[in-house]
Formats: sequence, structure tokens, C-alpha cells
Amino acid sequence: MNDQAFWQSLETLVAENNVTIDRLKGSAHPHYGDKYYPLNYGYLQNTQTGDGNGIDLWFGSQPEDILTGILCTYDINKRDAEIKLLLGCTPHDLEVIREFYADGLKFLFIPNPYLQR
Repeated sequence: MNDQAFWQSLETLVAENNVTIDRLKGSAHPHYGDKYYPLNYGYLQNTQTGDGNGIDLWFGSQPEDILTGILCTYDINKRDAEIKLLLGCTPHDLEVIREFYADGLKFLFIPNPYLQR
């Protein structure tokens, strides 16, 4: 599979499955009460990750739900790695997410090079 086919398959996955926003912007993190979600956060229904839950999604401030990139996260304390899809995220949204993860979670942002502009 080439790079473009990879991104197209992720876009198809997002388009063909419903999303659930289970943590609204401003809501408290379920395990860290002093941490609040800066953007809407949820998951992609009918998908599964290593922890048995759906693929995580961050929802940015752009009106369109375009796949703007992927976050590869690594929790140093839990020794756990995951991916999170970014939908409609601007560079500013990415900075807000980076601040949210500043305490112990490292991540790599992979932008979608095939965005439909």
C-alpha cells in the first residue's frame, strides 16, 4: 500500500463510521479532575484499538470534518502507545492539544499530505 492509499483508507474509515463525542470541550478528564478537554474528543464507532476501545478522535475548530492528521502518542508512565485521528484541526488546535498532553504524554504529529483543499 502506498502513502496515498493509506490516507484514503483512513478517510474512508472515518466517512463510513459514525463518531461519538464522549468528552465535550471544557469537560473534566475522567481520571485527572484538574485537566479539562480543550476541544471535543471522542472515538470512531465500529473500530477497535489495542485497548479494546474505538479509535480516538480530536475534533478541531474547522467546520469540515477533514482528516488533518494523526497523533502517535506514548504515555511514559503507562508505557502505552496509541494513535488518535485529527479531524478539522488547525495549527492552533494542534498547539492546544500539545498543551493538553504536556504532562507525561509524548506525541508525534503526522500531517495528512493529501488534504483536499
